[in-house]
Amino acid sequence: MPSSADTTDDEVAEVAEATGRTGPTAAAGGAGEDHPAPRRPGKAGRRVAAAVSVFGELLITTGLVLGLFVAYSLWWTNVLANQEAQRDSSAVRDSWEQTEGGGDDAAAVYDAEDGIGFLHVPAMAEGDILIKEGIDLDTLNGGVAGYYDEPVRSAMPWDRDGNFSLAAHRDGNGAKFHHIDRIEEGDAIVFETRNTWYIYTAYAVLPETSKYNVRVLDPVPEESGVTEPGRYITLTTCTPVYSSKYRYVVWGELERTEPVDENRTPPAELRDS
Repeated sequence: MPSSADTTDDEVAEVAEATGRTGPTAAAGGAGEDHPAPRRPGKAGRRVAAAVSVFGELLITTGLVLGLFVAYSLWWTNVLANQEAQRDSSAVRDSWEQTEGGGDDAAAVYDAEDGIGFLHVPAMAEGDILIKEGIDLDTLNGGVAGYYDEPVRSAMPWDRDGNFSLAAHRDGNGAKFHHIDRIEEGDAIVFETRNTWYIYTAYAVLPETSKYNVRVLDPVPEESGVTEPGRYITLTTCTPVYSSKYRYVVWGELERTEPVDENRTPPAELRDS
């Protein structure tokens, strides 16, 4: 009796005709199984797939929009603010050149809206920072620092005593105090007016305090460790970086003043930086 290995082509054809199968399954005596074609998803499945696709595209679009917003907030606003600050700074220096030098700063007439002078802090490496009146966003967004006009009125550097208190942005809109955390005790803080260089020395740092803590602006800022009237300077900004939750504070005390010469030669603290 012939074995399965001896099955002829005619026999295979007969099996295929009888069973409706062709190919290897018929040759094996019908042992194979039928494999039905995959079913196409129904309408409900197609709707779910479409919804998932749309949702994914929305997530990608949202991510791109957020990325552009961050780039605008942290880079482009710096570009615009620095351009505005440069124009205003040039205007202040031009006005100084057109005004007869010498005299007492206390008696000089300053347009606080245009700017009263320039802050130099070598540790922050920000160059000269124009100082204007006020700490509102319209002022600070111009890439400058402002002296407090509320809730505590700042003293001026030329006053006999008091606290010359300043604020500026930590990030975006010029970010003039971005590197405030680089200031250490003993570092120089210099304020330049038309007639005078005011040279302060940083003596205390408060890395974090409540944004509502106005005691740091007191004429005698006791939180810095001093108890007697003097001629102080206070720098404040937001912390941590990219957040306005707390305030970072640096205090300095006036060491000396130097008159501005005809060449506006900076003090040694700036020449050596």
